[in-house]
Amino acid sequence: MAGPVEQQIHRDPALFYWILLPITVVMILTGILRHYLSTLLQTTPKKQTLLKMREQRHLMRARNMNINHAQVSKASFNRRKEWFADKVKEGTLLADGPEGRGKGKPNPLSDPAMMEGMMGMMKGNVAMMVPQSLIMGWINAFFSGYVIMKLPFPLTPQFKQMLQAGVGTRDLDVRWVSSLSWYFLTLFGLQPVYNFILGSNNAASQVAQQMQTQQQGNPMGGAEDMEKIFKAEVENLEVVEHWYVLDGVEDRLLAKLATGI
Repeated sequence: MAGPVEQQIHRDPALFYWILLPITVVMILTGILRHYLSTLLQTTPKKQTLLKMREQRHLMRARNMNINHAQVSKASFNRRKEWFADKVKEGTLLADGPEGRGKGKPNPLSDPAMMEGMMGMMKGNVAMMVPQSLIMGWINAFFSGYVIMKLPFPLTPQFKQMLQAGVGTRDLDVRWVSSLSWYFLTLFGLQPVYNFILGSNNAASQVAQQMQTQQQGNPMGGAEDMEKIFKAEVENLEVVEHWYVLDGVEDRLLAKLATGI
């Protein structure tokens, strides 16, 4: 019984030199340009005040106590929980002290640090989106509709939409890659090349910049209400079902020695 006939397309070898290679080189150069542009536009973060750092450390300490409660005895855990609850009630853990209670979220437009953060995010978005929009328009104008290469391994039909963007042929083998799809593949797959050229700590990757933007959060939302966060941590500590990892350790040790003998 004869096997399935492999689909053959007579592809001009010049497509490699006139489409695939130029797109790849332009994408690499654009990533390098984005790295240096992001470095140039990056603003130096301002140092936090000592009171603000103390506020953050107390919050971190409460969360660590919630996670690692099994490392301390019940009496020690209760003492720390009561101390934290009393300080939150008094408002002494806030950066502004007891006077900071009930103020809520500050207005981001009145805080120079928040305005600077919004400007930094806008600069990062410009450095990330403008070059990619120009390249995508360049590819759509000159290279749209070309099938430029064939992958050497089989794929399922689910990859067809990802690999053949801009090519409206329903019966084309899924392994063929269009010029527009090659652009998207290089957009998200050149991180090892950027790491080799620019080092591991670079700003050339589109994915890395998106993750950095998500970690920075939304400056338009303003600063968080630390009083509510502290009260939420007090409630979390109240509902902890405490257990101590060393409870009954003597009996367990003796039982283990007895079975070993």
